[in-house]
This record gives sequence, structure tokens and C-alpha cells, in this order.
Amino acid sequence: MRILVVEDDEQIAEAVAETLRDEAYAVDVARRGDAADELMEVNRYDLVVLDWNLPAPSGIDLLRRWRQSGLGLPVLMLTGRAGVEDRVGGLDTGADDYLTKPFAFDELLARVRSLLRRAGARPSLVDLEAGDLVVRRAQREVRVAGAPVELSPKEFAVLEYLLQHRDEVVTRTDLSEHVWDETFDSLSNVVDVTVHRLRRKIDGERERRLLHTVKGVGYVLKSQRE
Repeated sequence: MRILVVEDDEQIAEAVAETLRDEAYAVDVARRGDAADELMEVNRYDLVVLDWNLPAPSGIDLLRRWRQSGLGLPVLMLTGRAGVEDRVGGLDTGADDYLTKPFAFDELLARVRSLLRRAGARPSLVDLEAGDLVVRRAQREVRVAGAPVELSPKEFAVLEYLLQHRDEVVTRTDLSEHVWDETFDSLSNVVDVTVHRLRRKIDGERERRLLHTVKGVGYVLKSQRE
């Protein structure tokens, strides 16, 4: 899942970004409203964490503009404004949830998960399975035929995305847009390399495989080994 964090306070922005990255989200950061607008035009995001008070345009102005243009992705508004009128104003403008500063990062993560779940981007933290592969999302644990498998955060994020779309062909562009952030180099082979490492860990030398390459298109993770 790819998230845009829009926050002009550098310390808060980096802390939020690192907290989300530790949970295997791909995260882009914008410190100004105009920079956020530019990123939104060129990238596909699953959620935005948006500060109310930004250098022009403000967070509330950005949100109003996005909603008027038909952008429907979930938005979590961050603000130091604790008044009821402010909260109502933010929600009426189009925010899906509201978090008042200072906040606990555990609560931030819980609200992000809830918004993604409601949007259908990340249904829940229930286990995901395919054949003898089991991913316990809450514990970030992966097992194949009962044996634990160690994955890097990026490998875990790729596997999670493939499992959410099992039996469907997932293109390299799909993976790059949802698992990597704006530092992704479209000319590199990092997607193929990551999938290759993942395949070695979940399929190994087994004759019947879960993860298959669709030549010239992308990949498909099957519900059962084939």
C-alpha cells in the first residue's frame, strides 16, 4: 500500500513516515501543499495523511480541491485544532478521519488500517493463505509448509499485495505503484529482483510452484501449487 504524508513539520513528517514504513507501507512525503498536489497528479495513492496547517494551499484547501475533482481515496487529517467546529469543518470538507496533535503512533496506525479496510484497499489483518503458504499479518509471520520464512519488509509487502490479488495477474507497474515510493527507478530491475528473491523463499526447488511469471506482463500467485 502506498501512502502520501503531507506535513510541514519535518520532525513530525519523518516520524510518521518511518512509523508507516516500519509497517511495510510505501511512503512519499510532501512538506508543502503545492508539492502534495504535484505528487497526487503523477502517483496512485491508497491513503493520504494530511496536515491541516500547510504553506499555501492549506491542507483543508487541498482536500476541498481533491474532493471537488472527484478524488475518493481516504484522507486522515492531522491538526492541532481540537475544537468541535474545526473537526466538523474538516469532516464536512471530505476528511474520512481526524487525529489531533499530539497523538500516539499506535493510534495513527490503527486509524490508517481502519481507513484502508473501509476503502477495501487492505481488508483486515486476518491471515492470508495460498496452498501451504500462510501469512499471519498481525504478527508479520510467514510460514511455508509449517516452516518459518524470513522476508525483508519489501518482500513481505510484495507477497501481501500478491496474496490480496491471488489468481490475478499483477503487472510490474501495479507492484511499483503500490509497494514502492517516489524514489523508485522505473528503469531498474528492482521489482524483478525482489520477486525472484521472494520466489526462492516460498517456492525454492519445489516442482509445483505458487508464484508464476506471466511473460511480458507480470506475475500471478496461485491459490494452490501448480
